[in-house]
Amino acid sequence: MAAIVTGAAQNIGFAIAERLQSDGAKLLIADVDEAGINSATDRLASGGRPAPVAFAGDLSREDVVESMVRRAIESLGTIDILVSNAGGGILRPFLDHTPETLRTTVDRNLWTAVWSIYYALPEMRRKKYGRVISVGADSIRNGLWNHAGYNAAKGGVHGMTTGLAREFATEGVTFNVVAPCMVATENVKKAMTNAPQTMQKYLDVIPMGRPAEMAEVASMVAYLATPEASFVTGQVISVNGGSTML
Repeated sequence: MAAIVTGAAQNIGFAIAERLQSDGAKLLIADVDEAGINSATDRLASGGRPAPVAFAGDLSREDVVESMVRRAIESLGTIDILVSNAGGGILRPFLDHTPETLRTTVDRNLWTAVWSIYYALPEMRRKKYGRVISVGADSIRNGLWNHAGYNAAKGGVHGMTTGLAREFATEGVTFNVVAPCMVATENVKKAMTNAPQTMQKYLDVIPMGRPAEMAEVASMVAYLATPEASFVTGQVISVNGGSTML
């Protein structure tokens, strides 16, 4: 299988790339951080594993994404799996946002997904097979503090997924969202030290009382990327320790 993973320089995206590689996928990994994606490529190539193809660029730009997809097809031969993970929220009270921070949040989280799917989908449609998994947000379901702008962008990803799933339901391409709650990334670990009261509010929403591990998110993505998940489409699957239930 040939897979694109966006936002793969570190954290959740890197964990997803690592899991898909261990499951046998050939990879193109992409990120806006050129140094980071090159470092991630070296890490994934360690131990004699095949090196993924690295791509650096701003994936909120249509022309950049078109180039990324062309590179994936040229290098990997095709695209079987697209994991649209590129994102990153600017989390603050809604009226503390500026027009610039709101646009940045939408660009990072919605336009990256729109263009990645728009350009990868024709190759999947051509061969009547594909797995599109977007990383969404459980905060859309539980209304976390300071997440309104972020939820506007991620909510667009959720909504696009259900529409695409119905539109292409008979063409062998599935579309799903994996929606984590708080995840134990490096930034979250730092915030738990630097802003413990705020982070405790977020933890208190999770019945299990802890953040998700990145590998726990990656495992759900890996399942949805398999041929065995052929009858799962149009779903938003939360990996959330119970913070929302149905």
